[in-house]
Amino acid sequence: MYPDDYEKALHFMIWGQWDDLLVLMVRTRDQFLAKKIESFLHAYHYSTRESELYLSHESLLHYIDHAHATTNTELYV
Repeated sequence: MYPDDYEKALHFMIWGQWDDLLVLMVRTRDQFLAKKIESFLHAYHYSTRESELYLSHESLLHYIDHAHATTNTELYV
C-alpha cells in the first residue's frame, strides 16, 4: 500500500534513526506499521529484558519484509 513507508522504516532501523522512525510512525497511514513501530520504540526505551526488545525488533522487520513483498510497486511508479 505504501512502499515508501516500508523502505523508510527499514532504513531508519538499519541506521538507528529512532527520531525519524517516530515521525514515520505518526505520519504513516498504515496502522499496522505504526503499531509495530510503537511497540519496538517502547521496548527499546522502556524494556528491562533484552528478549522483549529482540522480539519487537524481529516483529517489525518481519512485517516490513512481508508488507514490502506483497505491495505491488508497479502501481505507484
